[in-house]
This record gives sequence, structure tokens and C-alpha cells, in this order.
Amino acid sequence: MQLVTEENITELAVERWATAGDPRLAELMTALVRHLHDFAREVRLTEDEWMAAMQWLTRTGQISDEKREEFILASDVLGLSMLVVQMNHRLDPRATPATVLGPFHIEGSPELGYADDMSDGLPGTPLYLHGTVRDLEGNPVPHAVLDVWQADTEGAYESQIPDIDEARLRAKYTTREDGSYCVRTIAPLGYAIPMDGPVGDLISRTGISYFRPAHIHFLINVPGYEPLITHLFQEGSDYLDSDVVFGTKQELVTPFEPRAAGPTPGGGSSDVPWLESRYDFVLQRRD
Repeated sequence: MQLVTEENITELAVERWATAGDPRLAELMTALVRHLHDFAREVRLTEDEWMAAMQWLTRTGQISDEKREEFILASDVLGLSMLVVQMNHRLDPRATPATVLGPFHIEGSPELGYADDMSDGLPGTPLYLHGTVRDLEGNPVPHAVLDVWQADTEGAYESQIPDIDEARLRAKYTTREDGSYCVRTIAPLGYAIPMDGPVGDLISRTGISYFRPAHIHFLINVPGYEPLITHLFQEGSDYLDSDVVFGTKQELVTPFEPRAAGPTPGGGSSDVPWLESRYDFVLQRRD
């Protein structure tokens, strides 16, 4: 019988996890064991600190549900989500860069037509965001579905608002034959990440800004092309340089130009001043 000591515990644990039937699982778990043990040794982790970590993880799981992904939020603020995105989406520099999914994406958003209003009468400054979806060679990508979602003018998603179960400020738009799209919504607001849970409690103990700059989420998944999960950020908005989830990229910052009341993209008209932003998404074909 081999007795467990502080000196041999790591290799014993690695040997056990190396027995996983799936080679990739064995690789992941043995590396995880080594890094966790190295971390504990480096910081001389105390029993009280270990217990605090276990309780934090427990609370993170307890607050998570189908509308709130606290573990994804934790990954986001630690920079892990963005690191994984960068490593897995090494796209051509001409392609629109990817960024984090975030914790508020929900499947099953309603399908809307060109320039239809996904704000459904909610208060806010009308925003028309339009352009094309094309490939690296400049060819239009027709029938591409843009899954779009955003926060309201209070910085809240519907999952954060009690008693709201229907889709709110989210929709799917499909590009026309020429690759063009037009999203009608309201101008988003920069907002604080949820601070009422374990992630917020941890952030509040630091000097980290817990705000995100104003942005709109896009998920574009077209057969034959690399899937794109990205944001568009309003030029000049606060927190562009301190995004708490490290999601801002210069290529994704776009101006929201003020327009007077009158004709709008898509053949409509606005009775009040509105904002316009033009942005072309560039997709990369899969190898």
C-alpha cells in the first residue's frame, strides 16, 4: 500500500485520472489536477479558503437556471471565455472578429422581416442597424440568419425582470438575396453585470469596473461558414476600455449617427429623431 503524502498526492491523482477511457478526457483531467495542485501549493491555500471556494461554487450553481448562467458570467469576468474564443476562432484578419456569447442568450427568438421592430414599442431612441453579410471575397451571403439580442434602456435583459417570460429585445433577421439586413430596435445602454450573486460579491471586493459598454449581440450561423458570435459596440460609449468581460474589439466599434425625424431604412418613417448605424459582417468559409 502506498501512503499518500503532500509530495506524492499530485502524481497519485494524475495516475488515477489518466485511466479515463476517452484520451481527451484523460488529457483534460490530468492537466486540471496538476494545475489545481500547483495553484494550491503556490498560494499555500488554507482550509478556510478552500471551504470559502466550495461555498462560492455551490452558490453559483444554486443561483443559475435556464435564464441565468452564473458560471458563464464567472468565466467571462475571469477572462477565460474570451481566451477560449480567441484560441478557437483564429479568423482571417478581414473577417468580423468573434467575442463572448455572454450569459443572456436564449434559444427560440421570434423571426422578423427586414426592418421590422424588435423593440415592440419599448421606450428608447429608435436605432436602425443595417448593412450586408458577405464573405472574404465580397460576395453577398443570402439567407443568413442573424440572431440578435440586447439589454433595454435600463440595462436589463428580460431574464433579469420578474414576471417577464416572453421574448423581449431579441429577434432573428434573415438576409435578402443581396446579403442585406436591417435591424430596427432601440439604442442600447451600457450596464452593470448582475451584482446580486456570487460573481458580483467577488467583483465588489476588488477595484474592477463591473460595467459593460453599450452593445448589441449577434449570432450568425450559416452552413459552410465559420459560425460568428459577436457584438457591435456604440462608438463613444462609456467603458469601451474597461469592459468587465474583455469583449471589446476596435473592429466591432461602430458609430450611431443621429438622424432627424423622417424616412428610415426599409422604406419606413420615424416621427422622432433616430439613430443609424451601418455595419457589414464578413464571414469566413470553413476549410
